[in-house]
This record gives sequence, structure tokens and C-alpha cells, in this order.
Amino acid sequence: MSSTQASAPAFQAIKDYLLREIQSGTWKEGQAIPSEAMLAAQFSVSRMTVNRAVRELTSEQILNRIQGSGTYVAQQKYQATLVEIKSIAEEIRSRGHVHRSELHELSESPANEQLAAEFLVKPGHRLFHSVIVHFENEVAIQVEDRWVNSSVTPEYLQQDFSSMTPNEYLVAVAPLQGVDYRIEAVLPPRQIADMLHISTKEASLVLHRKTRSQGKIATSVTMWHPGKQYQFTGSF
Repeated sequence: MSSTQASAPAFQAIKDYLLREIQSGTWKEGQAIPSEAMLAAQFSVSRMTVNRAVRELTSEQILNRIQGSGTYVAQQKYQATLVEIKSIAEEIRSRGHVHRSELHELSESPANEQLAAEFLVKPGHRLFHSVIVHFENEVAIQVEDRWVNSSVTPEYLQQDFSSMTPNEYLVAVAPLQGVDYRIEAVLPPRQIADMLHISTKEASLVLHRKTRSQGKIATSVTMWHPGKQYQFTGSF
């Protein structure tokens, strides 16, 4: 076992090993992985420890457990989410309009207790933070406040977000494994209202979205939109 594996909890070391083997192509979609007994012997741990790693990868739709048969590499449904993860620049261009963005923040910050819990990491873990305002035909339509896991995208701070959106970059380097989201209508704080050029008394549509990649929480983003000028649509 490598030093990285040794320093991680036993179940996480097994989980990371299974992910590496799948991502490298050693085990392909539909192929059975070694049994829990074999993995327990390989890593010198209990079957309960192996079972936790397998259960978590199954819940993340990386593995598929079939009762009485075994555990198989699941078909990776990176694009089959209920809400399509689409670049706002692409959406604007598809309407024949012009996209422009303003970068207000691009920094590194240690995770506080709240962010650590959200990303399932230890407090102090390196996170990246970006705040970008997106414009459609010179009208501000979104404030994108995004936190990014440095262990998933270590080169995030080196990107030029004037030429591409964070979403376009992340889709390329961190294939999507899952997404959680919620939408609410709230009054914006002063800083957000100023960036959207609206009143603090005008309701905003807010999309909170958390994505998973490489078996980890990859990003947590809050996107603010002027309520009078924006709507969410979709079908499935």
C-alpha cells in the first residue's frame, strides 16, 4: 500500500484504489470487480471496511451491486442528470446574444468548519474561491459564487476565466459523477444586489448546486439571478 493510502482511513484507501482502477480502464463498464473477501485480504482489513467503500461508490453510481451475483462497474452517466450542467456562456450564445464576464475574486482559502462539512474534508483543507458576474448583452444576469476542491482541480487558480467559464474548465478536467441542487427565491444581500444592478428589495432566483467528481465533492456554487429577468427551464 502506498504512503498516501496508508495515511487515509482504510475504507477511503480502498475507495481510492477502486476509482483509480476504473478510471485507468483496468476494469471497464459492466466488468466485475474483485469480491469483498478478496479486497479484504488484499488490504488486510475487515469485510466491513471494504463494504463501506463499495457502498459509497454504489451510492455515487460508480459501482452496481447485484444481489447474489457480484459488484460491477456501472455505466457512467456523466451527462444524464436531471438538470443539465451547461455553461452560461453557451446558453447566452445559443440565444444569439453576447456573453461577457467580470472576475471579482479568485483566491485560495482554508476550509472553515461549515465548508469542511460541506466538502467532507478536514477544516483547513485547501479550497479555491471564485466570484464572477456574467452579462448577457451587457445586462448582468448571474453572480457565480463558487468554491472548488483543490484535490480535484489543483490548477484552478491558474486558469484565465476571461476566455472561458469555470464550468467549461471543470467539465473538461473533472468529469461529473453526480449533482445535488436546490432553488429558492430570496432577497439579495447588498453586495450581490450591487453586482446585479438591482435593488435589495427585488427577489433573486438562487440556484445552489454541489457536484461530485473522482469520488469527492468537487464544487459548491451559489448562482444569483435577477428574478425579473431570469427563469429556469428544463425537461426530462
